[in-house]
Amino acid sequence: MRWSGRAAALLPVEIREPRSVLGRTTVESIQSGATYGFAAQVDGLCDRITDLLGPCTVVSTGGLADHISPLSRRIEHTEPWLTLHGLRLVHEMNTG
Repeated sequence: MRWSGRAAALLPVEIREPRSVLGRTTVESIQSGATYGFAAQVDGLCDRITDLLGPCTVVSTGGLADHISPLSRRIEHTEPWLTLHGLRLVHEMNTG
């Protein structure tokens, strides 16, 4: 039997900031790992990119941008529709 066969079946968890970084329940622990863990990954990646390129402006985009941006030390702006704005600009350049 694989180790995962002995794990408890977990229900789907809404990705949102828990009350504390230290979860008091299974759901809060998963939420903490997902939100604070991902924010820390973003910060770590931005630190490494800044080491290579120098100071950078960090813009958060995408479906979870509103959840992760407030928890990150490095994200300066949130633009959830960045890709669509870019596609609109390309369209306007090609049709106008």
